[in-house]
Amino acid sequence: MFRRAARLLVSFVMIMTGAVAGTVATAGTAHADGCYTWTRTLSQGASGADVTQLQIRLSGYPGYGAVLAVDGSFGPATAAALKRFQSAYGLAADGVAGPATYSKLYALQDDDCTPVHFSYSELNDCNSTWAGGAVSAATAKANALRTMWKLEAMRHALGDRPITVTSGFRSHACNDAVGGASGSRHLYGDAADLGAGPHSLCTLAKQARYHGFRGILGPGYPGHDDHTHVDHRSSQFWSAPSCGI
Repeated sequence: MFRRAARLLVSFVMIMTGAVAGTVATAGTAHADGCYTWTRTLSQGASGADVTQLQIRLSGYPGYGAVLAVDGSFGPATAAALKRFQSAYGLAADGVAGPATYSKLYALQDDDCTPVHFSYSELNDCNSTWAGGAVSAATAKANALRTMWKLEAMRHALGDRPITVTSGFRSHACNDAVGGASGSRHLYGDAADLGAGPHSLCTLAKQARYHGFRGILGPGYPGHDDHTHVDHRSSQFWSAPSCGI
């Protein structure tokens, strides 16, 4: 709690310093974040690793039925996602990543780069290594990180009330143990099963359509009456008949 409060205070000081000095072009240089620090303003036409890092955190803001590419190239889709993010948090929605945007991102992430309301342990109760799935351990963990940022966006859109993850990454052994499909997206680390809580399963399934999930399976789809499943498969497949999806 103390660390989070200190981070918010530093973020506020950064915004005020930039406002007084009028130095938007040098965004990020006044702040060192435990996960990642941006050192320049980003807008359409920019490219590089810092754009990639921004896109990961904007993964949950692509718009209805869309998916934001994480390719290090700041194009119109990234600008549109950034505007949605900025609007969602009451920032000036100009599609330019500067001090105010970075300060909000710093406040939203922990030092391991996960969003503040989700953790690697929530997305993997199978093992501690992320190994044994359909992709390398590093890829599975990276996929889970993107999923968490999508869930963070979804959580915020639903009033910042908790979203419960009941299953995430699975190795082949873990997947077999629970009777998972042989080609389950859980093996790739980009899937999450969500349980009912403050929100109904149908509310979760409907909201997920706005946050970059190509796969959404919920009530009415075989084997999914007790959870809503979201994932990042190669093509869109949504089915939750009891929810009108």
